[in-house]
Amino acid sequence: MSKKPLNISEEAAVQMPMKTVASLILLVAAGVFAYTELTARLVSLETSRELFEADLLKKSEQLPTDQEQYMLLEAVFSDVEKLQKNQEQNMTNKVNI
Repeated sequence: MSKKPLNISEEAAVQMPMKTVASLILLVAAGVFAYTELTARLVSLETSRELFEADLLKKSEQLPTDQEQYMLLEAVFSDVEKLQKNQEQNMTNKVNI
């Protein structure tokens, strides 16, 4: 094999089948679409993470007395629910004393 220099001039013609051109165009389009979808997903995840962190910061800024009051309210609501269930059971009881 002899090494011949590659001569490229303005008159050089390049031929490529249309099937190959269409495949290249579709491949580039699929790559661009995949990149934009990946970027959008990353932006969405980063935004949700920042919102989650902001919510955590707001929660941590609550005073201990506020947190205690919320805990007491939850306990009272659970007691009220238990009492309501008990009352409903007593109302449907057909035993007459």
